[in-house]
Amino acid sequence: MDIYSLPDYRNFEHKINEKKTHLFILKNRTGMQVAFTDYGARIVSILVPDKFGNLRDVVLGFNSIHEYLQADEQYHGATIGRFANRIANGQFHLDGKKYTLPRNNGSNCLHGGPTGFHSKVWDRRTSFKKKIEFCYVSPDGEEGFPGNLKTTVSYELTEENEIIIKYKAETDKKTVVNLTNHAYFNLDGEGQGDVLNHILHFPSDHFLPIDESQIPLDNEASVDGTAFDFRSPKKISEDIDKDESQLKHGNGYDHTFVNHQPISQVAASAYSPDSGIRLEVFTTEPGIQLYTGNFLTDKDTGKSGRKYSSRSAFCFETQHYPDSPNHPQFPSVVLEPSQILESETIYKFSIKKEI
Repeated sequence: MDIYSLPDYRNFEHKINEKKTHLFILKNRTGMQVAFTDYGARIVSILVPDKFGNLRDVVLGFNSIHEYLQADEQYHGATIGRFANRIANGQFHLDGKKYTLPRNNGSNCLHGGPTGFHSKVWDRRTSFKKKIEFCYVSPDGEEGFPGNLKTTVSYELTEENEIIIKYKAETDKKTVVNLTNHAYFNLDGEGQGDVLNHILHFPSDHFLPIDESQIPLDNEASVDGTAFDFRSPKKISEDIDKDESQLKHGNGYDHTFVNHQPISQVAASAYSPDSGIRLEVFTTEPGIQLYTGNFLTDKDTGKSGRKYSSRSAFCFETQHYPDSPNHPQFPSVVLEPSQILESETIYKFSIKKEI
């Protein structure tokens, strides 16, 4: 097995649009180590102990800022905004006014546009041994979105091997906001092949079906009798290649699961029998996008020197529903100047005991 270590911080000292970038590291007493960069306020590495006591880096990523800038997949580990996921036809209406956004995913605007939050150098607000906070102010009209939006994201590493992510956003003009983190997980270790052996569990009994352009239809659908039923834990491989139209639309799983769990309860989990590592997700968000890396293309070489192929990772993107501004029946993503958006997600790692 590979011996994993954190990237060299010197490879993250760079300048992008006259702003310096860096690598930051949080550690706890159990040996877990998490690395971040202010480029995209993103997670670079997560080293967690496996069932053998070895550290494995369980997120995909790169060893330098230069590689992030050149990557085919731009979203590895990044904070996504202003609007995570897709907005149909790159447009929405707010108070009768039409807003037009860049189309960077067919006819859709994806993840806030080509120069969304993932491409910005965030300011570091605070930095402690176990907590770091980043801030970015998006100017009115950036990528077509209204309002000056001030966003902060903090990451805290606990002694219980939790990464607590807290988002906060304020605007001076009515706008729409949907924030998430886009970490690609492989609990066997990044570069260790596909994740089809991973066992997933979603207590959710509904998901959002999508059309051919991956925009959600108007109504939630029951998972009963579909490949989307993870209420009993099952391997990703069990149903991902079934002859179902929804799987064809996403080239696999690329769908939002409806979350009704309070943050005190597990909203989703994944487990690798090979490493023994379990990931549990807790969130205040109404949805979790399960994405099984269907569009990774071998174009990127990761930290371990191996290509990132299709289905070599999965994402648990906690967020509001895709295309929400165009679906008034969905949970609201509207943020008023008088409001403060606050959201929390916890990624908790542990070793699952064999029964």
